[in-house]
Amino acid sequence: DLNDRRIALFENVYPVPRGVSYNSYLLLDEKTALFDTIDQAFTHQLLENVSSVLDGRSLDYLIVNHMEPDHCASIADILFRYPGVKIVCTAKAANMMKQFFEFDVDQYVVPVKEGDTLSLGVHTLTFVMAPMVHWPEVMVTYETTEKILFSADAFGSFGAIDGNIFADETDYKNQWLPEARRYYCNIVGKYGPQVQALLKKASGLEISMICPLHSLVWRKDLDWLLEKYSRWSSYEPEEKTVLIAYASVYGHTEQAADAIAARLAERGVPNIAVYDVSKTHPSYILADAFRCSALVFASITYNNGIFCNMETLLHQIAAHNLQNRTVAFLENGSWAPVSVKHMTDTFASLKNMKVLEESLTIRSSLKNCQGDCLEALVDSIFQSLA
Repeated sequence: DLNDRRIALFENVYPVPRGVSYNSYLLLDEKTALFDTIDQAFTHQLLENVSSVLDGRSLDYLIVNHMEPDHCASIADILFRYPGVKIVCTAKAANMMKQFFEFDVDQYVVPVKEGDTLSLGVHTLTFVMAPMVHWPEVMVTYETTEKILFSADAFGSFGAIDGNIFADETDYKNQWLPEARRYYCNIVGKYGPQVQALLKKASGLEISMICPLHSLVWRKDLDWLLEKYSRWSSYEPEEKTVLIAYASVYGHTEQAADAIAARLAERGVPNIAVYDVSKTHPSYILADAFRCSALVFASITYNNGIFCNMETLLHQIAAHNLQNRTVAFLENGSWAPVSVKHMTDTFASLKNMKVLEESLTIRSSLKNCQGDCLEALVDSIFQSLA
């Protein structure tokens, strides 16, 4: 693995305060095979690492599971260093390769399809198609002898690796799970049905190790990991709890959001998450929306619509195809509150989203006389958790 701790935004979108790792794997047998390459910024180090591990041997195969540039940028450099190498990939990946590079792709490519195999000697590779997880050309590679799944972008995470390359060598559930969830939900979350199809294929394989292109290698507790992915990709919440996201300029809508959170906590709801949409990047809020079973959105009316940062968040939630949640809305407006209508319209196309009949309208600030309305909204949210 090679680690980028300097990067600020992954894909120039997602904050990565802990950086990110780029993983490439090399298998030595009678024939040698390199599984994917790396981001262009780390090509020189990749070539040094490959040369060191090969220790004078030639490279016979380059397995390209995924053609995204953070994993394919070094292909031409590998060919220059090892001109006898054969590239094993899908036909769609070969076509994409022609779009990214100028070399004669057809001269090097050995195209494979579902179930094709390649013997390296003791080890045999089987190729499993994984279209739209999360690009159309993706495949994963299963090594049948040691039962290793080279899983492309599946089962990855944000975060650089700090020496320990195996998940069981870390406090994964506390230190890594939030970033694994954020990675999945934002990068792959839209493609739940395709992930479910890949999980179904994986269930028919005996897997002892999962090697993703980002983050840690898995060799223990695979059932726990697969269960997380099953939930995320079927849009089933992990916890019966509440996410509250608010858009507030002068603090009045924020106070109402905090009041809802406090009353839910009094009723015993654990692990409530409250976010200011102007302070927190939407990728974090989206990830918690996948975790929580009930979502509350509280927005001021702004330019006769939804506050801009709330609108961005709701667009991201809709774009990532979130489903199977209970949703409640709160709006604020000093003279013409309309944000509930616009927020409701944003969710109209999503499946199995139960929008509560109870909503709350504030005119400038929450008044004591609205206490019953607030309690009714909180009761409705709480009952949805049962």
